[in-house]
Amino acid sequence: MVSNSNDLFNIKGQVALITGGASGLGQYYTKALAMAGADVFIVSRTDKGWSETNKIVSAFGQKAEFMQQDITEDDAAKKIISSCIDKFGQLDILVNNAGVQIRNKILDFKDSDWLKVININLNALYFLSHEAAKVMAQQHSGKIINIGSMQSFRAGKFIFPYTASKHGVIGLTKAYADALAPEGIQVNAIAPGYIDTAMTKPLQEDKERNHEILAHIPENHWAAPSELMGTVIYLASKASNYVTGSTIAVDGGYLLR
Repeated sequence: MVSNSNDLFNIKGQVALITGGASGLGQYYTKALAMAGADVFIVSRTDKGWSETNKIVSAFGQKAEFMQQDITEDDAAKKIISSCIDKFGQLDILVNNAGVQIRNKILDFKDSDWLKVININLNALYFLSHEAAKVMAQQHSGKIINIGSMQSFRAGKFIFPYTASKHGVIGLTKAYADALAPEGIQVNAIAPGYIDTAMTKPLQEDKERNHEILAHIPENHWAAPSELMGTVIYLASKASNYVTGSTIAVDGGYLLR
């Protein structure tokens, strides 16, 4: 029970671990959590965006620590959680954001590309959630936020390992939510719709494809990355303490049509 409604979305004093949190949509998740009061521990394969992200976090009076790590390496999850605890002494929120997409025709798809997508999007998420849960269970509280996709619900004939992995993310979200609820841990997912990012520029510039996409979105526009920030704050805060196993589509109504 929350005694003060003014604190519903306040996560001051908490620590959030975000994979891929220094660039792309991940940087917006980082910004949102810092804005709500959390210190952040960011894991990424390269140091791209670190300097800019550090300035963003500092502007909100919060601390940022960075770890350069391939999340698919053996024992990466243990190293990441251990490093976060060493730096901050705690872990309250995990955002499994890092992901990859590879596109090809089905008969031309390489086995190695299938494994790369599954290892980053699904296997790494499983292992990192597992290690984070060990810490969260001891404190009997925690939030795990997984990042799904419209492909968590739909097909995707040129990105089928991505589709398979994002369907798997939603399944794991439900399974973890069920298993960890007795430990006071909530596990949920966000499924972003069509977001205006550098990665989606080719789609937006393809007049025919852009028209098809917009015709499928009741809101009739591509979302700004900032439109995802409120959802991640909600799922990270006590405002969502009775929400678990859910996937929130932030899609402008895309899935309605």
